[in-house]
Amino acid sequence: MADKTAVEPRRDRRHARHQATKREILDAAWKMVRDAGVNALSLRALARVVDMEPQSLYTYFDSKHSVYDHLFADGNRELLARFDRLEVSDDRRRALDAVARLFVTFAAEDQARYELLFLRTIPDFEPSPESYAIAVEVFKRGRSILTDVGLRTLEDFDLWTAVVSGLSSQQLANDPGGDRYIRLIDNAVAMFSEHVFGR
Repeated sequence: MADKTAVEPRRDRRHARHQATKREILDAAWKMVRDAGVNALSLRALARVVDMEPQSLYTYFDSKHSVYDHLFADGNRELLARFDRLEVSDDRRRALDAVARLFVTFAAEDQARYELLFLRTIPDFEPSPESYAIAVEVFKRGRSILTDVGLRTLEDFDLWTAVVSGLSSQQLANDPGGDRYIRLIDNAVAMFSEHVFGR
């Protein structure tokens, strides 16, 4: 008679430790770029922070760009998670307001993350196909909402992008930690809606 007791697979402790150390390194990298700027990342300094020999760091990341790539994926996963939680109204203007508020507040929270995800501030950095796929999913999610509320032309999408990214960059540049430009979201959405839907 066969033993019906289910045998659970053994936990791969080495892999779990490797992943935990990798996460520790990435958390330290986030702190470094948030404290000193997105271009301040140094593998030697990062190794010191996590109490590791610099050459040992290469067991986890083979280059500085590899660290940036993982941070890029981290940031886009967080933005995607926020889109997943977004409640979109049937009212077009409220839906646009929700999308704008999500993006501008996300940008305003973290200048280093904003620069890494949306500006080309790191020379020669290109995200890997795996990381970029997450960014593409973010774009698709936002584009789908905008299409559903009635944006149809490339000009409309370009104008929307300019309005929202403009509010984001102004907030970060002129009132970091405040809400000077976040408070303009309703007005910006109203002007945009009048222009697009009032035609």
